[in-house]
Amino acid sequence: MLRILLAVAAIVAVVSFAGRAAHAYTGNAPWCAVHNLGMGEVHWDCQFNSIEECRPHILSGNRGFCNPNPYYRAPERRSAPRHRRYRY
Repeated sequence: MLRILLAVAAIVAVVSFAGRAAHAYTGNAPWCAVHNLGMGEVHWDCQFNSIEECRPHILSGNRGFCNPNPYYRAPERRSAPRHRRYRY
């Protein structure tokens, strides 16, 4: 009886930790192709650097539209170091 209980506990532990995350990968590009899968489901494919890159993907028969990525973060610009001039 103890062996069966331990086996069931082990199976439950493996199944509960084996699941994947339930969120979609949005990528880190400024433009997304949003595909309409039907029944209110959409898929965001965010791998496009411009709307010009996104448009052929949508126009190739996929139902959807191009949209700016709501999660996009542009790389931070580093300003050039300023040199001080000392006057003598």
